[in-house]
Amino acid sequence: MADISAKQLGLRKSDLPRSIIEIITTLTKAGYEAYIVGGGVRDNLLDLHPKDFDAVTNAKPYEIKQVFGKRCRIIGRRFQLAHVYSGREMIEVATFRAPPKDDNHTTEDGMITRDNVWGDIQQDFVRRDFSINAMYYQPNNGIIKDFCHAIDDVKNKTLRLLGDAKTRIEEDPVRLLRALRFKAKLGFEFDKDLAKQFNAENWALLEQVSHHRLYDETQKMFTGGYVEPLLPLLYKYGAMEHLFFHAQKQPSKLVSQIAHNTDKRIAENKNINPAFFYAGLLWHNYLYELEKCKKKKSFAEAQKQSAIKVINRQRARTAIPRFAEQFIYNIWLLQPKLVSPRVKNIVHTAEHPRFRAGFDFLLLRELAGEEDVPLAESTNDMGAWWQYFQTLNEKGQNRAIKQLFSDDKRDKKAKKKLSKSERRQAKQDSEEKAQLAMLSLNLQTNGQAEITPTKVKKGMPAPLFIIDNKDVNNDNNDKNDNNDNVIKVKAKTSPKKAIILEAEEMTEFQAILLDVQHVPKQRRRRI
Repeated sequence: MADISAKQLGLRKSDLPRSIIEIITTLTKAGYEAYIVGGGVRDNLLDLHPKDFDAVTNAKPYEIKQVFGKRCRIIGRRFQLAHVYSGREMIEVATFRAPPKDDNHTTEDGMITRDNVWGDIQQDFVRRDFSINAMYYQPNNGIIKDFCHAIDDVKNKTLRLLGDAKTRIEEDPVRLLRALRFKAKLGFEFDKDLAKQFNAENWALLEQVSHHRLYDETQKMFTGGYVEPLLPLLYKYGAMEHLFFHAQKQPSKLVSQIAHNTDKRIAENKNINPAFFYAGLLWHNYLYELEKCKKKKSFAEAQKQSAIKVINRQRARTAIPRFAEQFIYNIWLLQPKLVSPRVKNIVHTAEHPRFRAGFDFLLLRELAGEEDVPLAESTNDMGAWWQYFQTLNEKGQNRAIKQLFSDDKRDKKAKKKLSKSERRQAKQDSEEKAQLAMLSLNLQTNGQAEITPTKVKKGMPAPLFIIDNKDVNNDNNDKNDNNDNVIKVKAKTSPKKAIILEAEEMTEFQAILLDVQHVPKQRRRRI
């Protein structure tokens, strides 16, 4: 053990918040040992300006309660500790721990189920997980107690478990997640023994951990301000498949975008909701269930059942609170209403309590792009319209709604008219083009081509002209059986089998027949 001057390490009492100083001083005056421990000391050494500070003392939980009275609340069963309030701030105060005394405190795999064996500072140091969290700072004396060369690990940026790494993971598998969290936050590297612990056998131990505790751990990961660098690590080291059902092999573009925006909001001291990140992580699961369910049920019912099924299944891994489940549920069900709104529902949608969350989710979908999510439907670029809609007063919103739907109607009508026009034109020209196409086909044969007469079925319009081996009758009033009027068209085939017509042998009428684009004028019927 080494007692090191805090001043030598650049730590000053004046840099600490009043709340932690008040609690340490109060416990010391009551006759107990008291230190700042954990991340507060570590982050101060790294000049990261920690916001949360934890204290540790030799006072037992009920004795801490006696010292602080109504300001203290004892919590926890597995790991009993005290929450002490100083003004508006809450400080977590723990009692020195000792190693378990018997097998009643551990499972068959060695995981500690109850950790309420009290000890002294030497025993408590052994119970700490990472060396960088095992420094004890007494601000009133200006002394840091270092039992395990923790300060050297901080300087070398090394993450090291105290004691045997395998045993420490078996005691508490959540330390795997904590290691990844520290790596992302601090940029430290694992030592050799710790790096070997990220295997399927150890990850499987998470099944023995309380689902509520795993959810709390994910909240620390997603709200720490470093989820963007943490996300690839969770996939790389195999954590995601043990935290989420049907986890993807890598983060989607949407999840990466949400991670980026979450860290940005935290850096700007803006509020975030951890459930929003869950909505992104489970989005592809929801779309998969929706695709299956909507084949059997109405779309609205399929949405509800798919969302409930995905959330219920995830609850078996991480116990999502009810309010968070409802938050996720509303975000998913709002997406179709935002993408394809109905005129009578727009104002109601904008007044939905979770509209802002659903709208933000829509914007992030558009910003990230969802090419890697095959089942995701187009957003129709509605994000910009909803953004504009929120800036308008009531009259402006009504005008925007009318404009949106009038534009949609004009587009639909234009498409409808165009298709009718095309069908009408095709029907009008079908008989003429059919005959001309038949003529062109016959002309592309070798030598002379004889055109068989076109048969006119009863009830069908008469052709504009009839061609047979003897007659060309261009006028129904003129009938001539003279064989001199028979038209014979000669064709020569080039090496490329293209038809070269001899101009001197071609009549004007023959030229018309060879022009498949030519449509004769319709004759008027005599009344």
